[in-house]
Parts: sequence; structure tokens; C-alpha cells
Amino acid sequence: MAAPMPDMTGEGTTLQKLVAEVLRRINDADRDGASRLVDQWAAVHGYGDAIAEILEPVLRTVGDRWEREAISLAQGFVAGKVAEDILNKALAAAPKGVFGEVKGPVVIGNIEDDYHSLGRGMVGTFLRAAGWAVIDMGNDVSPAEFVDRAVETGARVIGVSAMMFVTARGIRGVRDELDRRGLSGRIMLAVGGGVFKVRPELVAEVGGDGTAGSAMDAPVLFKSLWERSLDAGGEQ
Repeated sequence: MAAPMPDMTGEGTTLQKLVAEVLRRINDADRDGASRLVDQWAAVHGYGDAIAEILEPVLRTVGDRWEREAISLAQGFVAGKVAEDILNKALAAAPKGVFGEVKGPVVIGNIEDDYHSLGRGMVGTFLRAAGWAVIDMGNDVSPAEFVDRAVETGARVIGVSAMMFVTARGIRGVRDELDRRGLSGRIMLAVGGGVFKVRPELVAEVGGDGTAGSAMDAPVLFKSLWERSLDAGGEQ
């Protein structure tokens, strides 16, 4: 049986306590309970406030714990699914046009032989919440497939994810493919995944144009890279 919902209307209730309770439920793999707590706050304060005041602090804490290996893969998975739940509800509840004009499209995916989809899924969710049209190619995507899809759709940013060093090295193939077709500068390459936090020098080694510290920071990175692409001029 799920734990009872705490009363969020009392004067003694604080955002810090709510964030701690959401984190506790994530640690207990209680996805539904964690999401309901955020929903309850959003019902009073709105999803924008719930995302800024609850979801973002929760995910930053989860990210910090992940870097210190103080959280399990299962707990990280639950945190990602809670983020998807809340952000998708926020998008559905938002008035049409609240995010302004749709930006993009952008292409994201995991490089070939990499199947760690959680981080990529969270990046896609945050990008969509920021108004980007996201083409998610899934796992095990070859360099040529990334570039073909970007050219086909007019995307100016490709975001490639890899969790491990052995697969991250394959991202270099995307840079080589862009160079070979004369598209570097006009199509920018964002890279991400756990290995880039441990070895930040890999961003340059694989030919990345930039990386984000977390999924929440991805919209800022993609906006910057899109603008750099426009500054390069020319048509794809």
C-alpha cells in the first residue's frame, strides 16, 4: 500500500520538506507517490512553480548523488520517469503558445552500441518543455544515420549521448561524418552522458561543440549551439 499523502496546506510545511519527501519516495522506487506529491503542489501553485521549486532541486540532488555513486540505477530511473511525468503534464496543461514559437527541430539519440536511454530521455523531455521540436532516434544510432536525419529535417543541432568510454569514442564518427560532408559549423554537435562528467576532456576528443552539466541545462546548450549555427550562415 502506498504511503499516505502528507498535508501540504499546513503552515509548517516547507518546500524543503516537500523536496525531501519526493526524494525519499524516489529512493523507495515509489514513482507514483513522488509524482502525486508534485501534482498536489502544482494544483495550487501551477506546474511552472512545481518544476522550478520542487522538480529541479530534486533532480539536481539526484544528479549530485549519481556523480558520487550514492544512488542506484533503479533510483535514477525512477527519478527520470518522475521528471517525464511532471514535464509531460506541464506541457499538456499549458495554454497553447505558452512556450512561444516551436524551436528546432533538433536530433538526439544514443551512439551505436549504447543503450543507456535514461539520460537521453530526460534531455528530450526538458527540450520539449522548453519548446523544442525533438526528433529522438533512440539507441544504437550510427553516425551516418544522425547526419542523414539532421539534413533531412533541417536540424541544426545533433545531440549524441553515451554512458561509457568505449561507446563515447564512437561519437567521433559523427564529427568525421559532418566534416566529410562539409556540414561542420552549420550542424552543431552536442554530446552528453555520464562519461563526460568523469572525463570532460572527451568533449574535445570526440569533436563535440558543447555539453551540458545536466538534462535541465540542455535547453540552454541547444539554444546556444543553434545560434552559433545561424551565425555560421549558409544553407544545409
